[in-house]
Amino acid sequence: MAFCGKFGGLLRQSVSQNVPSPLTSMLNSVRYMSSSKLFVGGLSYGTDDQSLRDAFSGFGDVVEARVICDRESGRSRGFGFVSFSSGDSASSALSAMDGQALQGRNIRVSYANEGTGGGGGGGGGGFRRGGGYGGGYGNGPRENPDF
Repeated sequence: MAFCGKFGGLLRQSVSQNVPSPLTSMLNSVRYMSSSKLFVGGLSYGTDDQSLRDAFSGFGDVVEARVICDRESGRSRGFGFVSFSSGDSASSALSAMDGQALQGRNIRVSYANEGTGGGGGGGGGGFRRGGGYGGGYGNGPRENPDF
């Protein structure tokens, strides 16, 4: 599985290096336009899955509408996703809803970036001072030998 991901990345990199920039951006636009999943940001904390679905259902068949919530508190994180049965419906919804008010907040709508799921890595350990000898800053002998 990891091999396939790396191979795909290398293939995309080699193709994007050999294709002129305007053509690359046009191909990316076509790829996103054929997508039927939208990212919706700037949601009110009172927006739930059903109200998100209701807001977008006038543009076509909504397959899924989901507001992302915090695991611990259960409170909305202020964004969600709406999936349509067709790319045309998603495109219409994006054009009409981006920048519009929903429950008192202006929302941002864009095509969802497929394949970016999962948490963002996070940093590694790093350098640690003290060497584990009692938590001080130095590694030398203690000043009080009777301690």
